[in-house]
Amino acid sequence: MVENKEKVNIREKIHITENKKARHEFFIEEVYEAGISLVGTEVKSLRAGRANLTDAYAVIKNGEAWLMQAHISPYKEGTYNNHEPKRSRKLLLHKFEIRKLHSKVNEKGYTLIPLRMYFFRGKVKVEIAVAKGKKLYDKRDSIAEKDARRQIERGMRHQIH
Repeated sequence: MVENKEKVNIREKIHITENKKARHEFFIEEVYEAGISLVGTEVKSLRAGRANLTDAYAVIKNGEAWLMQAHISPYKEGTYNNHEPKRSRKLLLHKFEIRKLHSKVNEKGYTLIPLRMYFFRGKVKVEIAVAKGKKLYDKRDSIAEKDARRQIERGMRHQIH
């Protein structure tokens, strides 16, 4: 019985980082899971939770998807071979997914943004989304909806207790 629990733990998604501003700044249309090509010191730094996706975005160049401006801090115990913190990293997607993303991004107002980064079965995965930027009034509407939902939940909690 203990062996089954160990197997389940290996398959769980282990959270590394999340782009918290993404859902506030953009309307999320579609979400894709992509692998990412990394060097050893980057993986070690990610295991320590030293990553930031705040200003990151993805582009498609020459039929390949790339993650740009994602900050992975240099590994503390790394040598002179340590990685560049904001280097471009290749996203690993199927050709048909890349073509689909490319056609979506070519439409006016759409972009690719990373939502979160996590370990899944020992591999680093990035959740990228096709998104459309929100206008200022859309952001205000989102905040108002969130506040209304929060007040309703508070009222429900007080009614139950």
